Amino acid sequence: MSTQTVTIEKLGAQGDGIAHADGGPIYVPFTLPGETVAIARLKSHGTLMSIATPSADRQDPPCRHFGPDGVNGSCGGCSLQHMNDATYRRFKRQLVVDALKTKGLTPDVADLVAAHPGERRRVVFAARRTEKDMLIGFNQAESHHIVAIDECPISSAGIMAKLPAIKAIGAALAIGAEAFRITVLETLSGLDLAVDGIKKLTDQQRRKAIETVLSLRGIARVSLNDEILVEPSKPIIDFGGVNVVPPPGSFTQATKPAEDAMAELVLAHVGKAKRIADLFAGAGTFSLRLARVGRVHAVESEDKPLSALDHAARNTQGLKPVSVEKRDLFRRPLMTSELKVYDAVVFDPPRAGAEFQCKELARSNVKKVVAVSCNPVTLARDLALLVEGGYRITGVTPIDQFLWTPHVEVVATLEK
Repeated sequence: MSTQTVTIEKLGAQGDGIAHADGGPIYVPFTLPGETVAIARLKSHGTLMSIATPSADRQDPPCRHFGPDGVNGSCGGCSLQHMNDATYRRFKRQLVVDALKTKGLTPDVADLVAAHPGERRRVVFAARRTEKDMLIGFNQAESHHIVAIDECPISSAGIMAKLPAIKAIGAALAIGAEAFRITVLETLSGLDLAVDGIKKLTDQQRRKAIETVLSLRGIARVSLNDEILVEPSKPIIDFGGVNVVPPPGSFTQATKPAEDAMAELVLAHVGKAKRIADLFAGAGTFSLRLARVGRVHAVESEDKPLSALDHAARNTQGLKPVSVEKRDLFRRPLMTSELKVYDAVVFDPPRAGAEFQCKELARSNVKKVVAVSCNPVTLARDLALLVEGGYRITGVTPIDQFLWTPHVEVVATLEK
């Protein structure tokens, strides 16, 4: 490892500053373009030591756990708190613009729909028991070291208020000193905790954990490795006025404002479509809202979220018919012949995107398509397939829900 002074030239896609020295790039977290900084260099990675010339775009981080000098170490939950709001929002929008350009796509990209502190209703904590305490926090970047936190400006006030209860439940479940994860979802009826990474409990440990949960207020459910351990009350989330009980540990959008912004764009584009396919439907984030507009066919590969969606649809008045289908759309996309009955298709795949499904959509005559994505790179590939098949991009909107990180959601609308 060597110490040297470099000038940051630009930001990489992950938000690290990039400098060049000795003919190669050096990636330096917590820096901004134009800054002259002293770093400890190890190959292509630089650890920030001091800033000689700070950027005008720099701000003081809102959280004391952030950055190389953070309390208890550098919390890996956020990477961009040192960037002022305007610069940060331009950066995230530009990630979408640049990804689309790699596929020759140059549609108008709207301004970023901003995220704000305190909005995160779903947080994944790292946890581990030590000789002295129960650690609850986040892993340091590229490390298994857990940075214990006592504040988190991105998380909802409801989650942070229950941090002592979360620690108590973690302590009751912990076996030895091995690390595990606690996914916390704030629901209308209390916190839903999904714990994974812990081996099977003994009967005595299970009873102790259940007793601990029942002694605490505001905990709706605790599950271990996707099996319900105890459920004082069913956790309930609201998808556009439809109450859903999500399965343990299932996917939900990380913030309600981002989910609502996505849904508004989806519904506006679908309009008055009578037959709608919602692909990669999950537990019904879009399906149940769309069912107020037209008949919906929801397709999802996992049983439990699909069952939750189906149960909610069957027990909610005022919805158009909702049919469900368990299907692996990566292996068995809806074929062009199957798509001909739909006026609109919505798809919201995992980070890998929906390449094979888009190839079938491109050959179809579905009038309106909405692509929702958490990965601008795979979205660009998928949109290029649709454009090649005759679709026209009518809108691209980046949406922020992972505040102070390089992760960005996108809703793209298309017509044929």
